[in-house]
Amino acid sequence: MYPILKRQNHILSLGYVTARIVECTFILVGILAVLSIVTLSQQDAGGDEGAIAYTLAALKDWTFILGPGFIVGWGNGLILGYLMWASRLVPRQLSILGLVGGPLNFITGILVMFGTIEQGGAVQGLATIPEGLWELGLGIYCTVWGFRASSPILAGERTA
Repeated sequence: MYPILKRQNHILSLGYVTARIVECTFILVGILAVLSIVTLSQQDAGGDEGAIAYTLAALKDWTFILGPGFIVGWGNGLILGYLMWASRLVPRQLSILGLVGGPLNFITGILVMFGTIEQGGAVQGLATIPEGLWELGLGIYCTVWGFRASSPILAGERTA
């Protein structure tokens, strides 16, 4: 999407790409932590494996809080939602889900970080519904209908 979205706003498009890379990095670190725990459980490390496994589990929890629980709200919600809203590549009602869901997602991420609400609890689950609908709706809309050809950033490319 970057080649198209950079026509709307080059800096925000780079910000979206950066947010996706950061999110993927957090997820990768979390996966490596889980794989390390599995490796520790299969070895006899001499007695310290419990503390190491606990530390790796905490690392995995924090990567989930910071990646999908926080960065997604900025990148997928606010930045991509705004770019889609401003460019009119998708219906504005759809992009509003991202503009609402993004802040809800990172606000609940902050609340989880400070222990105000439970990670994966009802509050966080309900607050992530608009973001989930935004991502699902965007994927379905673009797969079925594609970008709107009447969008101002695509109008110059149309061939008669």
